[in-house]
Amino acid sequence: MTDQAKTGRTGVAVLGIGVMGAPIARDLLHAGFDVTVWNRTKEKAEALAAQGASVASAPSEAASDVEFLITMLTDGAAVEAAMTGPEGALAALSPDAVWIQMSTVGVAATQRLAELADKRVGFVDAPVSGSSEPAERGELLILASGNPALRPRLRPLFDALGHRTLWLDRPGDGNRLKLVLNNWLAVLAEGMAETIGLATSLGLDPGLLLDTLAESQLGSAYATAKGRAMVKRDFTPGFPLHHACKDAARALDAADRHGIELPLTEALSKRWNEAISLGHGNDDVAAAITTAR
Repeated sequence: MTDQAKTGRTGVAVLGIGVMGAPIARDLLHAGFDVTVWNRTKEKAEALAAQGASVASAPSEAASDVEFLITMLTDGAAVEAAMTGPEGALAALSPDAVWIQMSTVGVAATQRLAELADKRVGFVDAPVSGSSEPAERGELLILASGNPALRPRLRPLFDALGHRTLWLDRPGDGNRLKLVLNNWLAVLAEGMAETIGLATSLGLDPGLLLDTLAESQLGSAYATAKGRAMVKRDFTPGFPLHHACKDAARALDAADRHGIELPLTEALSKRWNEAISLGHGNDDVAAAITTAR
């Protein structure tokens, strides 16, 4: 008898216990799933053991005897290594399991991962919109695309993680939309950093700017929240700057391949790389203020 059959609960493996993977695993535990976690740095995974998660020593061990497997890793190469390496998870999954690829990896990598899963297990491209705080509250927006027949099976799991699941038609559209949304996020964050810099240079209290924006149609809840973090120099990572910079690079690459220009993204990418060189790579994207002059 399988562990899942013994408990009567659905088994889920989560590969990647970082800023987003950890709260996702906790949300699933709170919702009553049997959760097994794996992380390259094992200490991060072991921190969830006290909350009821099982800790695997390899991706293949995590994938054994689960109905769903979630990948939430840094990039496409990291996902592929965890799935197909010497102790990869893909070979250990049962044929009726579903691989839920939630990492933001870009369009080309998503296609590659879907090809790896083809005819072996179900595959759903499902990146999320939202940082660690909404992840902790189970309030992510899930951008999902995959076989429509899988949707009823996935609904309880996605309901535990997000306030809404947006199902998209084409395979890979989840990562396409995530790329577009993250480009907008980048423009908002850099715009706020530069505007705070301008307000300060004019002798204005940046708090006045933020209060005015909060009461105006010009305001954005996201940009205002990042602005307040910038003013406080609170760079507690919700969305690390080096991840945001990678997404900006992916957007520039996609734009180049499709023959369009993103001058704002190109400009902020240079500044953010400078902030990373100053040691802010693991800080929140609010650390963009450090290069606003």
